[in-house]
Amino acid sequence: METMQQIAERTRRLVAVATGREKADLVVRNGRWVCVQSGEIIAGTDVAVAGGRIAYVGPDARHTLGNETRVLDAGGQYLVPGLLDAHMHVESGMLTVTEFVRAVARWGTTGIFIDPHEIANVLGLRGVRLMVDEAAGQPIHVWVQMPSCVPSAPGLETPGAVLGPEEVAEAMTWEGIVGLGEMMNFPGVAAGDEKMHAEMAATRAAGKVIGGHYSVPDLGLGFYGYVAGGPEDDHEGTSRADAAARVRQGMKAMLRLGSSWHDVARQVRAVTEDGLDPRHFLLCTDDCHAETLVHDGHMDRVVRCAIAQGVAPVTAIQMATLNTAVHFGVTRDVGMIAPGRLADMVITPSLVEFSARQVLVRGEVIAENGKLCCGHLRFDYPDWAVHSVHLARPLTASDFRLAAPRDGELTAHVIGVIENQAPTRHLRLKVTARDGEVAADPAADIAKIALVARHEGTSGVQVGLVQGFGLTGCAIGTTVAHDCHHMIVMGTDDDDMAQAANRLAEIGGGQVVVRDGAVVGEVDLPIAGLMSDRDAETVAARAATVLEGFSACGCRLNNPNMQLSLMALVVIPELRISDKGLVDAEKFEVISVLEP
Repeated sequence: METMQQIAERTRRLVAVATGREKADLVVRNGRWVCVQSGEIIAGTDVAVAGGRIAYVGPDARHTLGNETRVLDAGGQYLVPGLLDAHMHVESGMLTVTEFVRAVARWGTTGIFIDPHEIANVLGLRGVRLMVDEAAGQPIHVWVQMPSCVPSAPGLETPGAVLGPEEVAEAMTWEGIVGLGEMMNFPGVAAGDEKMHAEMAATRAAGKVIGGHYSVPDLGLGFYGYVAGGPEDDHEGTSRADAAARVRQGMKAMLRLGSSWHDVARQVRAVTEDGLDPRHFLLCTDDCHAETLVHDGHMDRVVRCAIAQGVAPVTAIQMATLNTAVHFGVTRDVGMIAPGRLADMVITPSLVEFSARQVLVRGEVIAENGKLCCGHLRFDYPDWAVHSVHLARPLTASDFRLAAPRDGELTAHVIGVIENQAPTRHLRLKVTARDGEVAADPAADIAKIALVARHEGTSGVQVGLVQGFGLTGCAIGTTVAHDCHHMIVMGTDDDDMAQAANRLAEIGGGQVVVRDGAVVGEVDLPIAGLMSDRDAETVAARAATVLEGFSACGCRLNNPNMQLSLMALVVIPELRISDKGLVDAEKFEVISVLEP
């Protein structure tokens, strides 16, 4: 934290440079200034930088030039504020904070707002502290939101740790914590749950932002109650009506484009067709796979998507810069190219085809033409963070048996996958039981899905059914299993399912594909069973073998490994699986897989 004297010295120097009494460290010349605060594009603009902050923005910065001043000629290209991701989870990229930053900075992302509730569900408050400490040393800005719902649904799952109001209040005193992470327990908020309201009260008392997560389509009294409780934004909307409802109630609508969640196109119509004020719409990614980050981009990809949907380029950039900075109260530092702000800029030849030629953070070029210029940082995780998969014994095929109350035709409650969306369908399908059990039925696209407890060494297994992955003769396992992050194993062969589970325990977590008794795809994620400390390219290549394994097993879904990882997310409708059993996520109750 800066002292009053340091702030005064900084502003005195900025004034001196702006007026020509002192010389700038850097001058960016001849740019087309994307002035998000006024909605203009101003050609022939110079930017003078001193001490990592902007001192002058105007038509001619020659009065700030000195013998030691570095000059960067923009050549008439656009000067865009550094892009900000309003809501995301580093763990979804299977990367550490350090490696995630290295993956996204070259695309023009200069700030991210992260909610580490994945690692919190495995390692608790000390896991969050690890992320905060790692975030503090990054070349771009990483703000952390304290996870709010660990577990996400009390009584319906058993995470590796439990956090509550005391932990939230403690975290609010940490430097680097910007607010409370997504409040997923929307029924609890609407019902007046004491713990949820105490967490939000601690956040509000600290003057920080309360993140939202309202994931059901019902916009009735439960929704109104949720908003009245305090959440200030939401990224779970999927339609223009969802976006409009949130904005009208005073929330910020976060429109996400991740690897699997493609919600920008539908929701942004509230702006392009209904004419709602775009100041209250933010862009985010939520969950991005390493392969997406390596090959497709990050926030630049989201900006391009919004523009392709008819959003004016300057407006789309506002949604990824100024709007986000305003929401989180950090406009004194980021979100615009203006005096006093940190010199975070992206130089690009085109707004529509947004591609970062140069990326500056605090007045330093950190990336150029898609390659990083900054040094390679490293953050070492302690031993307790890399030994988190605990099974009491090796599993066998019998552990994945789905017992039936009787033989013959039965009605089964089956999880139905919706491609590119987080919600699932609650299907009621006819299945046939033989010899006291129900087997997978590849011909009907019905696979088994099992949750294996991995936090306390109980080796408990809950078995259900899922439709939509198109699997034949294989098994796929993952310890990335939002939000409790036990182990999920899906498959059509019980022996392969047991082998997949045992392999995950052997490598300390990750994702694995087993087909006909052989491992055909694997990415190891030893940090909390969620992340690798390898670079994004290496992780993407290993994760690609998992995606290839899905394909070899007959799956044609887009990013199915991310889809699989949400099968235990009991706070998103309609049907999920947890260590307690099959969960009706609309009624918030455990139900039987098979009806008698």
